[in-house]
Amino acid sequence: PAPRSQKHLQRRQDWHALIFQTHPQKETHMTTRRQISKLLALASLCAPLALMAQAFPSKPITLVVPVPPGGLVDTSARLISEPLGRLIGQSVVIDNKGGASGNLAYQQVARAPKDGHTLLVSYSGYHIANPILMSKLPWELKDLTPVGLITVATNVVAVHPSVPANNMRDFIAFLKQNPGKLNYASQGNGSVSHIGTEIFKQQTAVDLVHVPYKGSGQAIADVLAGQVQVFMTTPPSVMQHIQAGKLKALAVTGKKRHPGMPQVPTMAEAGYPNIDLEAWVALYAPAGTPTATINQLADAVKRSLDLPESKQRADQAGIEVRFLAPADMTKLLDREIADWTQAIKTANIKLD
Repeated sequence: PAPRSQKHLQRRQDWHALIFQTHPQKETHMTTRRQISKLLALASLCAPLALMAQAFPSKPITLVVPVPPGGLVDTSARLISEPLGRLIGQSVVIDNKGGASGNLAYQQVARAPKDGHTLLVSYSGYHIANPILMSKLPWELKDLTPVGLITVATNVVAVHPSVPANNMRDFIAFLKQNPGKLNYASQGNGSVSHIGTEIFKQQTAVDLVHVPYKGSGQAIADVLAGQVQVFMTTPPSVMQHIQAGKLKALAVTGKKRHPGMPQVPTMAEAGYPNIDLEAWVALYAPAGTPTATINQLADAVKRSLDLPESKQRADQAGIEVRFLAPADMTKLLDREIADWTQAIKTANIKLD
């Protein structure tokens, strides 16, 4: 081998001196008992740190749901809770924390420990609209980081039978001939049904009068009675009335037809491809949660949704399981915030 420089040899001796705690001129290849004891002590100190890094999950996982039991968001949480717990080896607890337009739940998770044991079941209507419409929030978008999309639900444009139209083209033509003469219901200011119908109005250049309600119950009752004539909502809310002929379904706003109403076309099929509105439910963790924990959760969520029983339960509830990884979930949120901001600004919608 080529001779090595004196500088290289000195450096090698210095390294050995540092490692073996001996003089460079007394290099040895054998460690003493004292040195072995030090190494074992150091290993014993490092072991708990390594175990701590691999401890997730070390206790039950809590899914904080920003609405009372029932409906799209709560159903989505319960859809994944049991298989998720089975896959990660810990029980999963549902904590329904409704109120304040979802902000109580969002605040709880935003301030929770960043360890992956407290997660938010986020709803698009709250996650997108609240930061746009409310100037003072107890949480910010940057306080939360995505784990993944869980479910989506299309919306259906349902009208009272008195409306003289049986398809979307005729309906829009009627609205243009009768501006401001029909009313539309929503589940409240800033809700998906509210913003979604405003997007519909802007895309089709029609005029409908907004009548806000506190939830779906009274809104559906008034649409059935003909006091308001139009309601854009998720199919489970009105599907039985459509099937009974008490309401007419003109189109769904998702990317494909709803399995419970296969005869109802999508907005794209009806000639309006730019109207694509889906309510979504996703899982979020406190910002700063370790990436390894986020990835572990995301993988477990994906596998939970891939199970045949999960898809069957979703079909029965009239919703669709659809997973998106954290990075793709971020892109979806950014895109929809831009769309909703424009719609809200154009319609001059304000909550405070």
